[in-house]
Amino acid sequence: MPTATLTKKGQTTIPKAVRDYLHLRPGDRMEFILEENGRVVLVPAALDVRALKGILPPPKKPVTIEKMKKVIRKRGARL
Repeated sequence: MPTATLTKKGQTTIPKAVRDYLHLRPGDRMEFILEENGRVVLVPAALDVRALKGILPPPKKPVTIEKMKKVIRKRGARL
């Protein structure tokens, strides 16, 4: 079982075996889930972009790239 030590500053290094198992890379965010039984679960906070598919309804009317660029230029000029 991998272990780690907590520093005076509250920092630790996640053991390589755990990083590999969770597919963690430098810069990744993690969530600590506090369970009622006193356990703490560490999970990657990254969301697979494929999980977002279908959360928005399809547009009622297709929009061209040219139209998108025009709206971005117009609204960007107001900032």
